[in-house]
Amino acid sequence: MSTLVSRSPATDEVVGEVTVTPVADVPAAVARARAAQPAWAALGVAGRVERLRPLAGRLGARLDELARLVTREMGKPLREAQGELRAIVDGLPHELDEIAAALAPETVDDGKVVSTIHHDPFGVCAAITPWNFPVAMPHWMVFPALVAGNAVVFKPSEETPLSGQAYAELLAGLVPDGVLVTVHGDEAQGKALVAADVDLIAFTGSRAAGKQIMAAAASGLKRVILELGGKDPLIVLDSADVDRAAVFAARNSYRNAGQMCVSTERIYVARPIAERFVARLVAETAKMTVGDGLDEATKVGPMVNARQRDHVLRQLADARARGAQIVAGGGHRELFVEPTVVVGVDHAMDLGHEETFGPVACVTVVDDDDEAVRLANDTRYGLGACVFGADDARTAGVARRLTAGMIGVNQGVYGARGTPWVGARESGYAFHSSRDGHRNFTQTRVLSRPR
Repeated sequence: MSTLVSRSPATDEVVGEVTVTPVADVPAAVARARAAQPAWAALGVAGRVERLRPLAGRLGARLDELARLVTREMGKPLREAQGELRAIVDGLPHELDEIAAALAPETVDDGKVVSTIHHDPFGVCAAITPWNFPVAMPHWMVFPALVAGNAVVFKPSEETPLSGQAYAELLAGLVPDGVLVTVHGDEAQGKALVAADVDLIAFTGSRAAGKQIMAAAASGLKRVILELGGKDPLIVLDSADVDRAAVFAARNSYRNAGQMCVSTERIYVARPIAERFVARLVAETAKMTVGDGLDEATKVGPMVNARQRDHVLRQLADARARGAQIVAGGGHRELFVEPTVVVGVDHAMDLGHEETFGPVACVTVVDDDDEAVRLANDTRYGLGACVFGADDARTAGVARRLTAGMIGVNQGVYGARGTPWVGARESGYAFHSSRDGHRNFTQTRVLSRPR
């Protein structure tokens, strides 16, 4: 049996290894899940909720240990890894209640016919998860699928197999044997899982991979939930609090070394305040200490691998060759890329229109709101967007003209508890969280009888 070796992107030390699932064994893994699913579904929503409720305590008891594993395997600063896990622990009781409420039957009575709307399990869900939030993203997919009564075949990213395995082990013993099956490997195992006898595919990753999954799923009309990243814009109006906007831009461009689907990747700033904004952004960038995520002083860790580092460096070189200026950062060593501020970016540059997924803040000066909106919407993506300006109708109007699924006004894109995580355009198909997001993991059925 071959093994998948996980190495620290900060030190290149071996973190551990897992056994790779042979591609030929993937159909058997799915068959095992399918055989176990009916008994799990028969427990009903309330029964499944009670079986899964102890997960918060299990994760909480091992939070620091698992956070160190995430940092060693993926590279993010330890406090960010702790925050990723703590959000699951703190939010899980509400999440369980929210999913249970979403799946409760509904009755519609028009005086002639009484109909009951049920939200039933699909059967077997394939969950193919990314490396940038190696516990949170599996939780977003695996957990609601299980509560909904599906069995799950889970393939964590080959970049973070140990973190994914640790999450699966936390669920072991809470669900019957076969209800959650873990498959390890790379693209080959992912393709085999998509082609296997699954009913639903939940995937977070690149737009190109999402399109391939959607095409492969089409032959069997398998349901898909795809979250495919973005090229998120930030518009800074001339009425904005410049300091507040610049601090946000730095934080949201460099968090997790820019390796987030809702990182700020494009900044459109009004000309009257552009010079002040860039100066403050450069000052904030200088505060971003780069290093091993286990070092308490580190604010920006490494790229996850050489391929991702080289992608960022190619975009920077292309932008510079096309006339953009790097006014802060731009250097690199090993897998560490300095937080970088680039000005004079336009959409002819890869940096202006293709996802970067690195610690780069790209600034374009605009002359009015219409130009800012036009450029912000000039993208195939549409996950998130932000607008900073006065708390007035003008700022709200600019926000409403953006084509993203989630728009933050004077804040990030994260919504109130109970709101969906949803993309527009090529950033996603279906969505996560909220009542309607949880229902994406179910088959709706309507049972009707005469009044």
